[in-house]
Amino acid sequence: MINMTTTQQLQITQIKFPEIKLQTRDAHKLRGYFGNLFKEHSPVLHNHYEDGRFRYRYPEIQYKVINKIPTLIGINEGAELLPKLFLKIKNIDINGQQFSVNAKNIECKAVETGFSDSLHEYEFTTLWMALNQQNYPKYQNLKLVKEKEEMLNSILVGHILSFFRNTGIELGTNERLMAKVDLREKSTRFKENKMIAFSGKFIVNALLPDEIGLGKSVSRGFGTIKRS
Repeated sequence: MINMTTTQQLQITQIKFPEIKLQTRDAHKLRGYFGNLFKEHSPVLHNHYEDGRFRYRYPEIQYKVINKIPTLIGINEGAELLPKLFLKIKNIDINGQQFSVNAKNIECKAVETGFSDSLHEYEFTTLWMALNQQNYPKYQNLKLVKEKEEMLNSILVGHILSFFRNTGIELGTNERLMAKVDLREKSTRFKENKMIAFSGKFIVNALLPDEIGLGKSVSRGFGTIKRS
């Protein structure tokens, strides 16, 4: 039996296109196509306002390719918006290649999310972009594996707390998140730049919804998690 405190039910919608096969790196093309197609409907779809300003919030709609299947994740407002727009889709254009949409799998659910008295294990199903311009040099200068791991533990907790803040979840005064990562460094390309990202798993005293993203560029599919 799991004892939980300070949890909240987040509304999550998942839409998958099971007959279409893409590569993981195509997630940003999926975002570009749908963001442009529905740009007049809501800034939630592409995280930009009408005047072009960036919307500095956790993306409530995320575009991913999971096990080669195009996947859209909506959270809260995004969870309400997805079914209204995407059930009308008949085809998808990715870099000029047309894909007919004959089937869609849609699931809408309320997911218990927040601090937990128990530990839970998750794995990254897409690469986690943990580092930014500020903390990358510090990470590179660390010599010991243990030091790097402790730094990544702290960064991950920060990413989870940011997710909580942006989805309206508050921790109690005596509730502290603790995470332990088990990761491998990977090289990836992001906007034509070579970057360090991470694959692997982690343990944390928190309940998190499957297939949401943590870290940088989650709207493009990075940092997707799943309960192990």
